[in-house]
Amino acid sequence: MEKNTNAVVNARELGLAKMSTLGLQHAFTMFGATVLVPIITGLDVSVSLLLAGIGTLIFHLITKGKVPAFLGSSFAFIAPILAVAESHGLAYARGGIVVAGLIYLILAGLMQIFGTEKVIKFFPPVVTGPIIIVIGLKLAPVAVGMASENWALALIAFAVVTAISVFAKGFLKVIPVIVGLIVTYIVAVIFGQVDFTAVKDAAWIGLPAIELAKFDLGAILTVAPIALATMVEHVGDVIAIGATVDKNFMEDPGLTRTLTGDGVATAISAMFGGPANTTYSENTGVLALTRVWDPVVMRIAAVFAILLGFIPKLGAIISSIPGPIIGGISIILFGMIASIGARTLVENKVDFNKSRNLIITATIVVLGLGGAVFPIEIGEFFVQIEGMALAAIAGIILNVVLPE
Repeated sequence: MEKNTNAVVNARELGLAKMSTLGLQHAFTMFGATVLVPIITGLDVSVSLLLAGIGTLIFHLITKGKVPAFLGSSFAFIAPILAVAESHGLAYARGGIVVAGLIYLILAGLMQIFGTEKVIKFFPPVVTGPIIIVIGLKLAPVAVGMASENWALALIAFAVVTAISVFAKGFLKVIPVIVGLIVTYIVAVIFGQVDFTAVKDAAWIGLPAIELAKFDLGAILTVAPIALATMVEHVGDVIAIGATVDKNFMEDPGLTRTLTGDGVATAISAMFGGPANTTYSENTGVLALTRVWDPVVMRIAAVFAILLGFIPKLGAIISSIPGPIIGGISIILFGMIASIGARTLVENKVDFNKSRNLIITATIVVLGLGGAVFPIEIGEFFVQIEGMALAAIAGIILNVVLPE
């Protein structure tokens, strides 16, 4: 599947300083979303950053260091976390997430027994292409919403990243995000758009408030079933990352390893005070934009995340970056992901003169973007399948039942 020779696949050739800059770029990219989940749910921000970094390193260890992915806080669990936190407390909500991570391991074990080939055959290009498109477009309102808070800053960030990506030469061309952040941040400071209150109040060194999870059957039944949906999202993310770097990660290192890595990272994070972890589409967008595909860069980003967990002052500085700056850059990053999905359809010559292909694609896109929700309730067991997970399941089923 490897076709591109224009990418950086061995970042070590760039030297430590440049590799560290690339890692910092990915750390900037993941920061906003990773800290937003604990802010919404009441979990500790420093702990979440620490465990996102540790979880990413664990994922890379289990996947043999082959998948350029960063694992940040998962948004899919926000609703059940809030529900259980109100009735039982956050510690019990995290207990449910621990069990959700273990469910990943069960599915990975089944794949190991019966073979991943039986899973992979359910994801032909007519299914994977639209799924990747949905991943990118689903995030589009987030980017536009952040940008609309101050379009001037957003457009400056957008323009700088675009100019660096198109016109820059050498190493500068592969760090457009970090250049866009720095330049637009300086502009924001000059015009008084940055609030430094949290930076002044933050300590330089601080120990994250580690807290063990607690377990209750009711809380588990509320939270853990979300894993049924996020596992499908995981497959979509692995497909998207593979399409971005022209590799089939579903075969090597295989879904068994990627699911295991995601599940172990999630269970450990929740066990010690953090949210569920998940592979981040934001960082996939950076991969597409910079064409630096060496997974070691993600591991460097993970080390930065761990350091941020122990240095509240640095975390506060990054938190002070105005949302519109992130929004302006995300317009490009999320659009890149959707474009990769379209490229998947084109490169694999998916024939849209066939009604089945049109129906499969249309269903995935509409269900994925339309906010459809499919509830499953059996006794006390309740789970809602929605968004990309529902779209992917529908696409898989249609691909099986509709004749070629």
